[in-house]
Amino acid sequence: MTTISLMSNFARKLKKNPHSFTKNTTQNSSVVYARYVDRIKAFITDLFMIYTPILYALTYVVLGSKEAFLHSSWGPFLAVALYGIIYALFLSKTGQTPGKKAYKIKVVDDTTYENISFSRALLRFVAFLFSATILIGLILPFYNKRKKALHDMIAKTVEIEEKE
Repeated sequence: MTTISLMSNFARKLKKNPHSFTKNTTQNSSVVYARYVDRIKAFITDLFMIYTPILYALTYVVLGSKEAFLHSSWGPFLAVALYGIIYALFLSKTGQTPGKKAYKIKVVDDTTYENISFSRALLRFVAFLFSATILIGLILPFYNKRKKALHDMIAKTVEIEEKE
């Protein structure tokens, strides 16, 4: 008899508010969007931890000298492409780069809050390059409730604070 009354109470509550028992609503209420200052710090950390070693290896190991890198037309492109691939690998595997991990930030899908695929992470990186070029895309988080930059809007991602 008690099982039947519990089930009927559950059914009444579900009927009154059908979204109260879904996964997204529960997650969404506890999501904290990453602060823009922390996102910038994470980006700078990633530049030092990922991009700088790529530049060093490409300049001195592959091309042999700084002058060769400066006169190379494909050197800077290759460095950015390698950085983009490594960045996308990190995001698709764990949702975090080393810099984002240091500041407890995670890049996730904006509706399901799950990790994104490699292709979507690569799209986000390319969109970031475009967003940074026109600068307006980097100002959007100041005017957006979910603090999404243009590259986040294009890739349908959001940066959230990681739960401990």
